Amino acid sequence: MSDNIARGGQFLVTETKSEDIFTPEDFSEEQIMMRDSVKEFIDREVWPHKDRFEKKDYAFTEETMRKAGELGFLGIAVPEEYNGMGMGFVSTMLVCDYISGATGSFSTAFGAHTGIGTMPITLYGTEEQKQKYVPKLATGEWFGAYCLTEPGAGSDANSGKTKAVLSEDGTHYKISGQKMWISNAGFCSVFIVFARIEDDKNITGFIVENDPENGISLGEEEHKLGIRASSTRQVFFNETKVPVENMLSERGNGFKIAMNALNVGRIKLAAACLDAQRRTVANSVNYANERIQFETPIANFGAIRAKLANMATSCYAGESASYRAAKNIEDRINARIAKSESHQDAELKGVEEFAIECSILKVAVSEDIQHCSDEGIQIFGGMGFSEDTPMESAWRDARIARIYEGTNEINRMLSVGMLIKKAMKGHVDLLGPATKVGEELMGIPSFDTPDYSELFAEEKEMIGKLKKAFLMVAGSAVQKYGPDLEEHQQLLMAAADILIEIYMAESTILRTEKLAKSKGAENVKEQIAMAQLYLYDAVDLVNAKGKEGIASFAEGDEQRMMLMGLKRFTKYTNLPNVIALRETIAAKIVAENNYPF
Repeated sequence: MSDNIARGGQFLVTETKSEDIFTPEDFSEEQIMMRDSVKEFIDREVWPHKDRFEKKDYAFTEETMRKAGELGFLGIAVPEEYNGMGMGFVSTMLVCDYISGATGSFSTAFGAHTGIGTMPITLYGTEEQKQKYVPKLATGEWFGAYCLTEPGAGSDANSGKTKAVLSEDGTHYKISGQKMWISNAGFCSVFIVFARIEDDKNITGFIVENDPENGISLGEEEHKLGIRASSTRQVFFNETKVPVENMLSERGNGFKIAMNALNVGRIKLAAACLDAQRRTVANSVNYANERIQFETPIANFGAIRAKLANMATSCYAGESASYRAAKNIEDRINARIAKSESHQDAELKGVEEFAIECSILKVAVSEDIQHCSDEGIQIFGGMGFSEDTPMESAWRDARIARIYEGTNEINRMLSVGMLIKKAMKGHVDLLGPATKVGEELMGIPSFDTPDYSELFAEEKEMIGKLKKAFLMVAGSAVQKYGPDLEEHQQLLMAAADILIEIYMAESTILRTEKLAKSKGAENVKEQIAMAQLYLYDAVDLVNAKGKEGIASFAEGDEQRMMLMGLKRFTKYTNLPNVIALRETIAAKIVAENNYPF
């Protein structure tokens, strides 16, 4: 596109200015009102009833979903002409964020319905299909579910065996097969079902109404580690008749529908982990301030304060990166609409443009919430292991986030693979910057004393060096293995970890720089400390993963040169005092007895 708007993956080879990113501090008045109404709903209807969710009260999940529908929360992303609110991508992220904090059961039901249950029809359906189904889904009159996974088709989604056979009179398809791990199956009204027609290379999508008299039967509710009141059942189709007009998009387009639905699901899954982190931090500091040991609250102990600081920092970083990407997607969608593209095409292509960032966020934030809840249990000590406190359910609910919407292993490899494909298509120039890095390695390093007088001068220079580290490792790996690189999964995983840390650390620094410019650095010293702390940990990880990657494919002089380059690219001029940074962050959290950022 000719518009001067960021492209997906471009963050790696361009310098982004803080004024060009969107942050949570930039929410409009309307968005703040929406956020507060969602929080009020969760605090009133969900949080006080956590025990009902933990006791597998599926009916209560359905009841609460209907209440969310009555308040309009299920139709945030649905265009107004289909009974939705038609709000922008950032606002849909915001609702997904704050509606997901209390329990993973409700979060999963909400995400499955509004995302993969409704969105495929909104984005791929014909006008007749949208008019028939979307208004009911937007208001909560009907609920949706998504049938992709099969016993033999998980990550390899296109290998499904479910068949769709055209009837002799050509009026309908007969679908037969087995689907598993279907969220909302117990109370849904309509399924998005993927099946193969004849021997097609790719699967096809169908809209299937849930009618037990039409060859549809359900397995028993699955008994799961977490998200216990999320209805999860197997669905069996036995020559289920589906009118030909209920084919979703074109024949053989199902795999593309599934992948694009997952792109949106990935960034919204990241958002769905954020308020869970905020509440985990808040519950942890509440307990630490109340728990007395050795005649003092445990919140005064350095070991506990370090945990609180790290937990808050990862949450702050997740917020920073998630809303940065969300606004990039929204800007891309709006630019396409301004060029007279349909809402469907604009949103599909807008999200697809940032598929790399969606995968990055899915991995980073899902792993952060797992670690955050684990540390929450540790702060609670023995009580954290008890069902009487919210920590053990938070830990159990967090675990699924690393599996669904594509496992984190798949998403790691996808992030690097998609970046390389973008480079090959000319959408992101990796070759030029990678060549310059190679020339820099062969040259003599500068011994000039850098000027770090401006806020974040050294940190931004460090981000630039981390980008060089990625280009060095990934560029050399591509040069060595070419198209066979995808077979070297451990190397791809190491490169992905470097890519993830670059995006997360840069987003955190840019958000904080923007905040400091508007409020004054002295008024946001805790946010500055979090940005510096996150970067410090990111540099360590890049160094470790860089060594791992280099050692896997380079030997002799080449290896020595690359390791010297890695050392140069991960070396601080002024090493930060991370203990002091954590203390600055913890002092604020403990004093306010909450996640205050």
